[in-house]
Amino acid sequence: MFEVTDLEIQYPNGYKALHGVTLTVSEPQVVAIIGSSGAGKSTLIRCINRLVEPTAGSIKLDGLELTTLGGSGLRKARRRIGMIFQEYNLVERLTVMENVLSGRLGYVSFWRAYRRNFPPQDIQNAYELLERVGLEGRENTRADALSGGQRQRVGIARALMQKPDILLVDEPTASLDPKTSRQIMRLICELAHEFGTPALVNIHDVALAQASADRIIGLSDGRLVFDGKPEDLNEEALTLIYGEEDWSSTIKDDGDDEEEGVAGLTKAKTKAGNGLISEGAAG
Repeated sequence: MFEVTDLEIQYPNGYKALHGVTLTVSEPQVVAIIGSSGAGKSTLIRCINRLVEPTAGSIKLDGLELTTLGGSGLRKARRRIGMIFQEYNLVERLTVMENVLSGRLGYVSFWRAYRRNFPPQDIQNAYELLERVGLEGRENTRADALSGGQRQRVGIARALMQKPDILLVDEPTASLDPKTSRQIMRLICELAHEFGTPALVNIHDVALAQASADRIIGLSDGRLVFDGKPEDLNEEALTLIYGEEDWSSTIKDDGDDEEEGVAGLTKAKTKAGNGLISEGAAG
């Protein structure tokens, strides 16, 4: 179980990026986090693995309080948290295989890692993951020779090499064309369900979030204002999240899957909250 309780972030200049955000993920599900630029989506993702330090609140992973950890305790906890970055975060001069195996750096000694002498089982797992993400035969290709979509697939495989208890995904489709965006989002959803790993996905594309996620969380000015099923994301909810606008063309209709080419996206039905949240309850 993953729990965030009354999470707040206030910067030295007084700006508050998160206002008492509370959420619980108790089952393997894909949770899309949507909201305007500056709403706190990336801040929330980065706060969970302590790339950004919280000012107040609690973050627990299977009962382990992450906000109080430091040193070796934090390093061990981060092994349980897979991160997929918007800008891929690959080592360009290394091969695909070397980048994927870097997901095991927290589990091998410094000298084994330095010599790139990984256990045979890790290498076998890396080959299997590369096949699963559609990069079979690319293991010896340098990262800087890959397309954007291929790089993101390497990032997904690297994160899964950690065998994480939760996946944090920060804008995985922001730099990709529409078709590749759908393929990458589909892959993330499929793998999250296959591995039984909850995934929090920060994403700007509302239609893609609605078509692929099991649950949607909406942030506005650092406050959680929506938590519900994709089908509950109506015009009222979008106005709460983004502000006044004609949202009729944004809402996904029953026939949109085929029209938008997202019919193959995984969409497991789960119980995911009770819809709109009042500002008072949000924080």
